[in-house]
Amino acid sequence: MRSVLPVLLALGLTVYCVVSIVQAGDGEVRALPRWGWLLAVLFLPLIGAAAYLLAGRPVAGAPGRRTRPAPRPGPKGPDDDEDFLRGL
Repeated sequence: MRSVLPVLLALGLTVYCVVSIVQAGDGEVRALPRWGWLLAVLFLPLIGAAAYLLAGRPVAGAPGRRTRPAPRPGPKGPDDDEDFLRGL
């Protein structure tokens, strides 16, 4: 059982990195092209995955990085709604 856990962790890390590389846009991955990171992660699972997470992963605030849409402005509750308060 002890020998299975490191293998599962390495496999999970490799799958996480491969999915991250595939989902990243063309200009989002740093230091190497996407295919280079993909080969590094697949042929050197632990070293390639660690290198990708440290040096190749897209930066959170980078231009072109997909983020959550901004929340729509509007009242949060009845006491924040000016029209509602005027009608009281």
